[in-house]
Amino acid sequence: MSAALFAAQRLTAFVLAAAVAVHLGTILYAVRGGLTAAEILARTHGNVGFALFYGVFVVAVAIHAPIGLRNILREWTPWRGRSLDVALALFAALLLALGLRAVFAVFTS
Repeated sequence: MSAALFAAQRLTAFVLAAAVAVHLGTILYAVRGGLTAAEILARTHGNVGFALFYGVFVVAVAIHAPIGLRNILREWTPWRGRSLDVALALFAALLLALGLRAVFAVFTS
């Protein structure tokens, strides 16, 4: 399992690096272009590309963050075993649910 978690974290790190770069570039473009929040929402409403991009972003975060947090908790605390894995699986599910809810809200607003 350790090798699978290592691979998953490295793969999601690659996805996140690209996604963060695109996200920051988009923010700079929007700010320099003087777009308002309403104009940005108008452009993202119903945009399938937007929803897919940020959906992938959310999935990568929901995988990457709990694995990293698991490693930190295992190094800094005595917490081990199934309870740690279950707690972080629930954390992953929470990140996924809240992130996809936000993507859906912007897509359908």
